[in-house]
Amino acid sequence: MSKFLDKLSQGVLVGDGAMGTLIYSRGIPLNVCFDELSVSQPEFIRRIHEEYVGAGANMIETNTFGANRYKLAKHGLDNRVNEINWKAARLAKEVAGKEVFVAGSVGPLNIPADSEDATHLNKEELFREQIGALLDGGCDVIMLETFADLSEIKIALRAFQSVTDKPVICSISVNDEGFLQSGVSVADAFAQLREAGADVVGINCLVGPRGALSALARVPVDEQSRILVNPNAGRPELVDGRYVYLSTPEYCADMSVKLVSQGARIVGGCCGTTPEHIHAIAQALRQVRPITSKTVVITERPVPKPEKLAPPQETILDIIKKRTLIVTELDPPRTLEFEKIIEGAKALKAAGTDSLTLADNSLAVVRMSNVAMGSLIKDQAGIIPLIHISCRDRNLIGTQSELMGMAALGLDHVLAITGDPAKVGDAPEASSVYDLNSISLIELIAKFNQGFMQSGRQLKRTTRFVIGCSFNPNVKNIDVQVKRLERKLKAGAQYVMTQPIYDHGRAKEVHDATKHFGVPILVGVMPLLNARNCEFLHNEVPGIEIPQTVRDRMRGKEGPDGIKEGLAVAREVTAEVLTYFKGIYLITPMVKYEMTVELSRYIRAAK
Repeated sequence: MSKFLDKLSQGVLVGDGAMGTLIYSRGIPLNVCFDELSVSQPEFIRRIHEEYVGAGANMIETNTFGANRYKLAKHGLDNRVNEINWKAARLAKEVAGKEVFVAGSVGPLNIPADSEDATHLNKEELFREQIGALLDGGCDVIMLETFADLSEIKIALRAFQSVTDKPVICSISVNDEGFLQSGVSVADAFAQLREAGADVVGINCLVGPRGALSALARVPVDEQSRILVNPNAGRPELVDGRYVYLSTPEYCADMSVKLVSQGARIVGGCCGTTPEHIHAIAQALRQVRPITSKTVVITERPVPKPEKLAPPQETILDIIKKRTLIVTELDPPRTLEFEKIIEGAKALKAAGTDSLTLADNSLAVVRMSNVAMGSLIKDQAGIIPLIHISCRDRNLIGTQSELMGMAALGLDHVLAITGDPAKVGDAPEASSVYDLNSISLIELIAKFNQGFMQSGRQLKRTTRFVIGCSFNPNVKNIDVQVKRLERKLKAGAQYVMTQPIYDHGRAKEVHDATKHFGVPILVGVMPLLNARNCEFLHNEVPGIEIPQTVRDRMRGKEGPDGIKEGLAVAREVTAEVLTYFKGIYLITPMVKYEMTVELSRYIRAAK
């Protein structure tokens, strides 16, 4: 047994506190790479280590939480992984001496699901590179910390096991209810990590001392248990432009005794904790002995129930099994005069349209809320609203709030899109959020259908969202788009809507490239208004390509002649689309719903 594990078997160890929030509180701006400070400002980092050792910490962590090649690349430092990690380890060891253990801090990669990096980067190799440098620097133990994804921490653990047999700590982040984002309980996660080879398991970050205590109460303890708990210092409050954590050292010290009484053998702190917090914890735990058994709080996680949401309705997935499905887009108004949209919805329904789809401030132009408009249409026109959800305008909090409201209103049809950047619209000074991308948004909505929020918190009811995704066929290499579509379907998308096409042969090309997916694909058709509209769409709107033959047909056509020719082109494309597909996506130009009413009638008459 290693000296570290031997010491841990004898009693309780005190860990150090936060590194990142402490660095920030001492004047280092957030745009600086904190991990690199071990090289450029070693005395600054050394003082922090010295303060934690002086406060009574038995184990300190290296300043390397994000020092992997992927995250360092954002600062142009991806070629300095070995230098930064080795230097940080040596710095901590110099301060620690022989009596204090040094844990090499390794955080998650958090690579976005739909980025190219998710496909091409070898996660295990990225972890192995960082861990190797920390071990070369003399770390006594490696601490894999703040992982919200159980599969990713297992990858990091395999990387660790491939290079050393030193002790390893696996610490996860759970919500206040004691669950990972995936819905796995803290007790189950600990069991899986121990089975995979973790010497110590733990929780850190996200929750404060009270949340950590609640989570730990659900974890069984025996003589072999080795558990770390590093909670935040409560929740942060914004004071004079900086975040201040509210839990006092005295409160954290009192809670540390309770954490040990629930099985913790290493107690330190995460975000917001300081040397003062660690000193108070060390004093409180001087005479405290670890436990080897306890009564576990067992809480059955109830199965979310759907029955009290809005009653189920026929979905577009049901309709397309019985007849040709027509989904028509009608943009919400740019003013508060919404009556014309209601009139259009009624006319389209009478003409045979099955569902009215509403864009989410398309082209970043400010319009009425499509959720509010969808609710009005549902109530007043009696047609299925299909709501676009853009990643541009809402952060993760706002997006989930919107989804909950939609579920309560019975707006169950959604199309997940990334959204055009704000700078291209009529409010270029607005911020584009993009907390999510189209793939992670699809995953989030699918999670709602299982009854859970992104954090893993229960919704207590399941949603019934019918999830759609977009597909752009107007590209030179359609195979790239097909691969991206495959990832969207894997994430949980159930149907597909495409950008409008104007090339007759494109319908067959899309069919041949996507038929193996076996999901409804609604190919877009948008009638042209006139020659000016035709040239604008071709030259200025992303994702739209109009062949020269069509542009020649529209040349010089304005007014009624333009509408007539635009409809003729649309009917020809529609006929071609319906040769290969059982559904179609009609896009109304400039709220001129009379054109898509005519196309709806044409489709119903033809079929």
